Amino acid sequence: MGEVVDANSTPVTPRPNVNSTPVTPRPASVSPTPPISAPPSQFHSPSLSRSPLLTPDHIVPSKTPRNSTPRNATPRLRTPRFMTPLGSPLRRALQLTKLDPQDAWLPITESRNGNAWYAAFHCLCSGIGFQALVLPVSFTVLGWAWGIIALTVAFAWQLYTFYLLVQLHENTETGIRYSRYLQIMSANFGEKKAKWLGLFPILYLSIGTCVALNIIGGSTSKLFFQTVCGQSCTVKTLTPVEWYLVFASAAVLLSQLPNLNSIAGVSLIGSITAVVYCTIMWMVSVNKDRLPGITYKPVRGPKEVDRLFEVLNSLGIIAFAFRGHNLVLEIQATMPSSEKHPSRVPMWKGAKAAYAVIAACLFPLAIGGFWAYGQRIPKNGGLQSAFYAYRRNDTSEFIMGLVSLLIIINALSSFQIYAMPMFDELESIFTKRMKKPCQWWLRIILRAFFGYGVFFLAVAIPSIGSVGGLVGGISLPVTLAYPCFMWLRMKKPKKYGKMWYLNWSLGITGLILSVSFMAAGVYVIKENDSKFEWFKPK
Repeated sequence: MGEVVDANSTPVTPRPNVNSTPVTPRPASVSPTPPISAPPSQFHSPSLSRSPLLTPDHIVPSKTPRNSTPRNATPRLRTPRFMTPLGSPLRRALQLTKLDPQDAWLPITESRNGNAWYAAFHCLCSGIGFQALVLPVSFTVLGWAWGIIALTVAFAWQLYTFYLLVQLHENTETGIRYSRYLQIMSANFGEKKAKWLGLFPILYLSIGTCVALNIIGGSTSKLFFQTVCGQSCTVKTLTPVEWYLVFASAAVLLSQLPNLNSIAGVSLIGSITAVVYCTIMWMVSVNKDRLPGITYKPVRGPKEVDRLFEVLNSLGIIAFAFRGHNLVLEIQATMPSSEKHPSRVPMWKGAKAAYAVIAACLFPLAIGGFWAYGQRIPKNGGLQSAFYAYRRNDTSEFIMGLVSLLIIINALSSFQIYAMPMFDELESIFTKRMKKPCQWWLRIILRAFFGYGVFFLAVAIPSIGSVGGLVGGISLPVTLAYPCFMWLRMKKPKKYGKMWYLNWSLGITGLILSVSFMAAGVYVIKENDSKFEWFKPK
């Protein structure tokens, strides 16, 4: 081999030929981009912008120092140096950081800086409220013993399924966070079955609750005006439909808060008002003398079938009081999560605190309300109607007005958290098709459309008590049945073990009760159809 000579240097003595093996050429093509993952530090921070996270266009390759070690002759794998084997804790932690860019655009997952306090506020606001006021109505049919037993069993059952959903929210093996109830159903039962089994109950639960809140808020606004104005007031009051419209407009205005984390303060206000007015109502009712001539004998229909369906409808009312599981995964989705600090820890911590307060409110309200009014509790309005009908003359106007105001504020606050899944669904339809976030004006239109659509349904439905059992039956699988089946499919407990038998028993029983409650609700509505005045709210 001859000398190698540079134009501006002296000749260099050549080195002997050590290795004559030809080097394997590196491929020119680049392998497909792997699934994009955010580092754990970035996963803890909320989405502060309205742009998708971690898309390939936003990735800037890092500059690494050159290694003095000779390069291998074989093609190099396109795997980051910090990647470790699949089963290691670091790899699983990195898998948990997989983000869907569309989540940064949607109201539920737009911000992920939630904590245990936020979870407690949301759970308490969604778990207690107007539905507690109709619990004494179920006692008029079930009686003392069966009413307390049914209430206790329902509370324990729904708390157990709540725990199951919290544990199923994130999967360390696949790295997926199920941020919505319908997502986890699709992962377990398939997309088609999930839509058939879960879409209608979930949407019906959100819309039905908002309709009931509009009815409560509108009718209570009328009572508040009458209480403040006084007996001798000559000012002409609004019609019930106009009061419903006032409440709907206030709810639409408040619904312009952008995401679920942004309404944490609203949920706190709603929680405080619910606890206060529930406490005032049962304490005032118990401290006053009982009404003369009241009885606690369960109401029985003339026919055997009437008695059966009335009992089932009353159980459906109790199930309706414990709705809210369609929001568990959504609330937990607002929290950061990693393998070292999983979101299930603060979520369950906040839920335990919230449900301790819920139990302290629901049981005294149901038992004390039934003790004070017995069979004289109206089916339309429950304890609220009884409180205003029988305690107006011996209770100060300040207390009556305060209770009304607290109920209105709580209804406005609860409306926001129950409407958020619908806002999320409406915006997701737009973002999937257009591949961009909703503009501010479109968001206003969508939320106004939902709010005033709910107003129309509230005007059409005659009363809450008439549809309480039906709503409870439709929403019962979401609360008591589906979580058990999803636990069996995802966790795969030991066959014929305690957890296997427990979840199969609860799931099947929940489905049977759901069908029974829906049949009873339809039967009660049909039997009382002549007494109802559709599109004539009172």
